[in-house]
Amino acid sequence: MKIFNTICIILFILFAGLQYNDPDPFVWVPIYLYGAFVTYLALINRFKPVFYYTGFIVYLGYALFLLFDKTGAISWATEHHAENIVQSMKATKPWIEETREFGGLAILLTVFLINYLYQKSIRIRHLKDV
Repeated sequence: MKIFNTICIILFILFAGLQYNDPDPFVWVPIYLYGAFVTYLALINRFKPVFYYTGFIVYLGYALFLLFDKTGAISWATEHHAENIVQSMKATKPWIEETREFGGLAILLTVFLINYLYQKSIRIRHLKDV
């Protein structure tokens, strides 16, 4: 888990840094830095469930918005035939940006879930040993 979390922290900081040219960096830099912070807490075994609950609620809510928005991920998959999302962003193709953002939130939520379940299993094993 230490290697996994170290890699995730580095990636989240890198992702935050890449947001400088995003249309809404003031939203995405804190999102990725919060992910790096919570992952860092997992790395040093400082389990704070409130940070996970906050992240789950905010990130899942935003991900659902990006999934169902009229130019969101469902639109990308159905109306735009899962068009290549690694091409350059154009104002005429907002579904590309929203699908990328959805993917970023899915990555964050997955890392949060893995760490949350791992930390909970450690706590349960610890309670059984006492």
